[in-house]
Amino acid sequence: MLRETHPVSKCHLSVIVPCYNEAETIEKCIEKLLDIEDENLKLDIIIVDDKSKDDSLGVIKKLAVKYSQIMVCEHKVNKGKGAALRTGFQHAVGDYVAIQDADLEYDPNELKLLINPLKQDIADVVFGSRYLSGKAHRVLYFWHTLINKTLTLISNMFTDLNLTDMETCYKVFRREIIQKIKIKENRFGFEPEIVAKIAELNVRIYEIGISYYARTYAEGKKIGWKDGISALYCIFKYNAHKAPVPIQFLIYFFIGGTAGVFNLVVFLTLLKLPQFDINYAVISAFVAAAALNYLLCIVLLFRHNAKWNSFLEILIYILVVVFGGLIDLYSVKFLVGVGISNLYAKVIASIVLIIANYWMRRALVFPEKNIPKRD
Repeated sequence: MLRETHPVSKCHLSVIVPCYNEAETIEKCIEKLLDIEDENLKLDIIIVDDKSKDDSLGVIKKLAVKYSQIMVCEHKVNKGKGAALRTGFQHAVGDYVAIQDADLEYDPNELKLLINPLKQDIADVVFGSRYLSGKAHRVLYFWHTLINKTLTLISNMFTDLNLTDMETCYKVFRREIIQKIKIKENRFGFEPEIVAKIAELNVRIYEIGISYYARTYAEGKKIGWKDGISALYCIFKYNAHKAPVPIQFLIYFFIGGTAGVFNLVVFLTLLKLPQFDINYAVISAFVAAAALNYLLCIVLLFRHNAKWNSFLEILIYILVVVFGGLIDLYSVKFLVGVGISNLYAKVIASIVLIIANYWMRRALVFPEKNIPKRD
């Protein structure tokens, strides 16, 4: 079991504080952070002002003069929380790196608890969960909480983790872990992005329950429904290409289903034209659907693994398409030959083709990297 008090070994913690229009709370937040420093914990604080419109930057600069532990980074244009964290991570020098919002929704004292599994060398990343705790938790918005938990559930389905709070601010990393990750998202999409990339690294992840002193929108809360939609997109964007097989197949079933419907519509349309018999109609419809299928695969599912830099890769894809076309053609001809209508024959053949296509593309065209399974 984790000890409530951290071991006596000395460690160095870098805390990244993204700040945007937090002039009313930033000073108190920093002073609370500085209070956790003791003989066993060396602290440095990197505050990144994201072009605040209030006097946040002025307050921060005064704090930096007063306290030597503070470094100030300034964005000349507003970029978002993810961009501020990206800047802060570049300057971190501690053994461990933590994130602290400037709005006092999270208690800095609990960072000591979060670094325990890191100091004991049983974890590489520790998340502070607002939903895994018997501690103080302000009661506020039902729908906001429901959306957070739903996003965590969907993220878990894609990453195969069992987190309880993907959207938490409190994430603590070994410095070498967080600095090897290239962060792309500039806003709150950072949360699902970092979880996806941490999951891909196959590192040791722990959760610890924390308190949560939520604030209302009137008190300055910034995250909104648009950020929820963005988070959903980011879950898909950063996980789809490496999601567990059931999820990947569901995604491909949507892609294959879309291409299958397109295939069917083109096939039935061409059959009505006098110059097309069943052979030409099947082949023409299949080629059109294969092109759509490939486009959707690159855009939605396998885009990270698409590397068309050799003749062999192109040849493999062409052979997969040809083999799929033969499956489609002879399945339709066989089913029509035994008395099944053109429509139903094409539907059945399309379902068979979707399944065969998925496995051929996953195994041959877009092979997955061999990532060791987590214990």
